[in-house]
Amino acid sequence: MERIERIHALHRILTAARYPVTVQRLQEELECSRATVYRDLAYLRDQLMAPVIGNGEAGFRYDPDDSSRFELPGLWLNSDELHSLLAAQQLMLRSGGGVLSDALAPLQQRIEKLLDDHAGGRRVPVERVRVIPHRTRKLDETAFRHVATAVLDRKQLAFEYRARSTDQHTRRAVSPQRLTHYRDNWYLDAWDHERDGLRSFAVDRISAARQLDEAARDVPDEELDRQLASSYGIFSGTPKGWATILFSAKAARWVADEHWHSQQQGRFLPDGRYELKLPYSSGRELLMDVLHYGSDAEIVEPPPLREQARTLLQLAISNYERSPG
Repeated sequence: MERIERIHALHRILTAARYPVTVQRLQEELECSRATVYRDLAYLRDQLMAPVIGNGEAGFRYDPDDSSRFELPGLWLNSDELHSLLAAQQLMLRSGGGVLSDALAPLQQRIEKLLDDHAGGRRVPVERVRVIPHRTRKLDETAFRHVATAVLDRKQLAFEYRARSTDQHTRRAVSPQRLTHYRDNWYLDAWDHERDGLRSFAVDRISAARQLDEAARDVPDEELDRQLASSYGIFSGTPKGWATILFSAKAARWVADEHWHSQQQGRFLPDGRYELKLPYSSGRELLMDVLHYGSDAEIVEPPPLREQARTLLQLAISNYERSPG
């Protein structure tokens, strides 16, 4: 638990406490050491002017005469909470006139009141925080509704699918497993009955979707994760190997803080470069992300993936060796 979260949790505990809270209990609830509890109590009392009273023997609480008048200064949100808040507000704005608009209206009011309460009655200008969609794709809302309903109703689904890589049209009958929102786009993980295996489908490539009467076949979560989340990217599949990528010292400052995969292994080299290793199945998405770094990234292993990157770079160079147009 980060310090800002501990302070927030400590404030909630002391606000709700009718009797002094022991240091032992605070250690357990805050998941920290005895020394950290004392430091946080001192910070809350001396820096934030909280009415903390008590001692290490009897325990601590807020002075009942002052506790109702004390609030933590400012708005205490971590990045996940702020993102969730903005996502909820966007949902409410986009649902205007739809099925959810009336149901979500009270939630909007509660969010606004929550923000006002935590900001000491001042209006919080949430519009000054932006979440910018990146490379989103246009969805067929009717198709999406059928897909989402089939996932939640646990029914089989039939649809037409147009593969982006080949532009080939196929008719699919699947058992939907879960919807995944990845890089601002939606994907359907499903058991493909004709191909007798798990597949991921970009929802924006689905059309003429209709829910079937047959119940969907359920695939255990462990199997879904093993086949669809164990390698790099959205269309991952079972790992076929590990990729090793070297990043320049300049790029290392960014890459070292990035999350590429749950099983990634990274280390700084003596010369300042950064070595990143991760499992992969299909190389296309990994290649796209590595080439994004241009000359600051180099695929070292495996040789076939390195050769693919070299071929793609040569093709890119050839585009600039001829006259434009």
